[in-house]
Amino acid sequence: MIEVRELTKSYGPTVAVNKVSFDAHAGEVLGFLGPNGAGKTTTMRILTCYLSADAGSATVAGYDVFEASVEVRKRIGYLPESAPLYTDMGVLEYLNFMTQVRQLPKSERKERIRSVIDTCGLAGVIQKDIGELSKGYRQRLGLAQSLIHDPPILILDEPTSGLDPSQIIEIRNLIRDIGQEKLVLFSTHILSEVSATCNRVLIINNGKIVANGTPDELVSQAKGEEIVHIAIRGPQEEVEAQLSELDFVSQWTHAETTDGIAAYQINATQERNAAEELFHVVVQNGWSLTELRKESADLEDVFLNLTDKEYTQTQSQQSAEQADDINDNDDA
Repeated sequence: MIEVRELTKSYGPTVAVNKVSFDAHAGEVLGFLGPNGAGKTTTMRILTCYLSADAGSATVAGYDVFEASVEVRKRIGYLPESAPLYTDMGVLEYLNFMTQVRQLPKSERKERIRSVIDTCGLAGVIQKDIGELSKGYRQRLGLAQSLIHDPPILILDEPTSGLDPSQIIEIRNLIRDIGQEKLVLFSTHILSEVSATCNRVLIINNGKIVANGTPDELVSQAKGEEIVHIAIRGPQEEVEAQLSELDFVSQWTHAETTDGIAAYQINATQERNAAEELFHVVVQNGWSLTELRKESADLEDVFLNLTDKEYTQTQSQQSAEQADDINDNDDA
């Protein structure tokens, strides 16, 4: 449904989007995750034909965003971070206005309005003016306007920004339900949003895609080694000699010994199930096992690892360039 290849956009000397490439498919909730200023909003604005790119290509529902922007706009629903609402209009008046903007046939307008009211849970506020609505209901109404023409693709920029916890859960559930039938691409810098909502994640930093996969795949790739915590009651010298001989253990550290129970942190390769192997070793030697648990990485570890690494590399590169400029000036 969306194909992006080598997309690039700069604002003066600042490269906001740097050769970004990805695909997105129907029936998928794709999270666009990155820190503020990473390039998420710029990419979305290009895909919605709000901005032009400097280089690269992008197609939405088979149409080129640069050459067939009207056809693209017909097939997407867009909710920017600030919902495009007119606070002096009533809810029904606004939805009817949006059916006209979208040029829906008059015979279909009432049914579409009824459908989005039901989908977005607006039945209790349809007689109110938009200016009277809470932030949560305004977001629901913004989502309703993006769905009014029943597009196959939804592009949502920070859809839960500024909402309270209960409102966030409501919007998440809406996105998940809608994503069963449509492609939903939404941006966020909130890690819990991605874990709770997305089938797949793109992590963008400094204008570049630095990771692409399901949350579980990204966590698995980031772990590298498996860390197991184990506590054993047995002859400590024999236990430690055995740990040193295990081929899947790259490193072990003795944490403490209390009442004859020695606790260890085991760094193990991911080629074997370290926890299961360690359990068998304890049983075969007749020792007592009092603790066995794996330390699992999460999406936060992945995100911080990727974005911090990219930030450090960028800062180092900028420092090197500045040093070159200083040297050049000194030579002059």
